[in-house]
Amino acid sequence: MDNDNNSTTSHDESLVYSTSQGRIKHSTTEAITASDGFAKVRRETKGRKGKGVVTITGLGLDNKALKELAKKLKKTCGTGGSVVGEVIEVQGDKREEIKLVLEKNGFKVKFIGG
Repeated sequence: MDNDNNSTTSHDESLVYSTSQGRIKHSTTEAITASDGFAKVRRETKGRKGKGVVTITGLGLDNKALKELAKKLKKTCGTGGSVVGEVIEVQGDKREEIKLVLEKNGFKVKFIGG
């Protein structure tokens, strides 16, 4: 019986709510994929009903920095877009404008695909 009591401690990772403490937040650390020095720019249409987007990968930035860079890119291109995981997606085919913005921010740009 003592084994059952020891398995439910206050440091249990699966615990999300306690009546004495309320909601329990667990610290989460995001693993950022390291950059190889090149920002990879690719035009994609797959899974988007033929609509083209430009995806930028390999930046090696955290989520907050990715969102700030995506905001700059969208404003410069005058289009919409989003951040999905570690990938920035910008609507339309604006590869040259994206290249200029990335180079101003210190990235080397490599076009991937056709």
